[in-house]
Amino acid sequence: MGIPLAEVPWLLGAILFGGIVGPALLMWGLTQVDGATASLLLNVEGVLTAVIAWVVFKENADRQIVLGMVAIVVGGALLSWEPGGASFSVGAPLIVGACLCWAIDNNLTRKVSTNDSMVVACLKGLLAGFCNVGLALSSGASLPSTAALGGSLLVGFLGYGLSLSLFVVGLRTLGTARTGAYFSVAPLFGVVISLALWPAPPSPLFWTAAALMGLGVWLHVRERHQHEHTHEPLEHTHQHRHDEHHRHQHDFAWDGAEPHVHPHQHEMLTHKHPHYPDIHHRHGHSH
Repeated sequence: MGIPLAEVPWLLGAILFGGIVGPALLMWGLTQVDGATASLLLNVEGVLTAVIAWVVFKENADRQIVLGMVAIVVGGALLSWEPGGASFSVGAPLIVGACLCWAIDNNLTRKVSTNDSMVVACLKGLLAGFCNVGLALSSGASLPSTAALGGSLLVGFLGYGLSLSLFVVGLRTLGTARTGAYFSVAPLFGVVISLALWPAPPSPLFWTAAALMGLGVWLHVRERHQHEHTHEPLEHTHQHRHDEHHRHQHDFAWDGAEPHVHPHQHEMLTHKHPHYPDIHHRHGHSH
């Protein structure tokens, strides 16, 4: 299923910032800063993602969500910290610039998150990949060996393709800030896998970071955002079941299978129930 024409500019913007400019700034920055500094600075992405979602796109967030976001980011910073190993340099702004690009990418991708997540991931990967390979070759780089290329494709499939598909589903159902916050716990899984492969006693820093991230996720999970709200008329396409938000008729033969995908129209509806800032709840708040 293709991307609606009206949403193409959002997707192209996401590809430009997240797939081309962001990686270029990161690679440039890594030539001038050490790994410890870069790891710490990459935690800025989650913060900038949330700030843009809250300030620019007016996504709702109460005090509990903000505190949870802070706890997760601080945990990520501690997890990346190497005592005595981090030093800031002129490359630091480049890393922060890359994080800003990815934060913009995350918020723009939310605009197309109602579409098939695999289609979105494939388009972003293919277009950004061709551009980045072209930039590298034009700068004098040469193609890697077959073994290195195969390993890179496997990492890309898991770390970008599958990861991005799931990330798009998260944007669709949770909103940008919350998805960005949960994405920020990725370093914790990296450390856990590392400890499983190369057993070693976890440091006190690890347990502190794990506790902070766990606290942040718990604050988010226990959120109960509920108030009377009005759904404006909306027409879009995404996978759905016939729940309280999807009480439409079909103008085509339907075998009753759910979930299913087709263009559908939402009529105006006012009701009250717990909800996230998902694709059906992007309304403003009067308080």
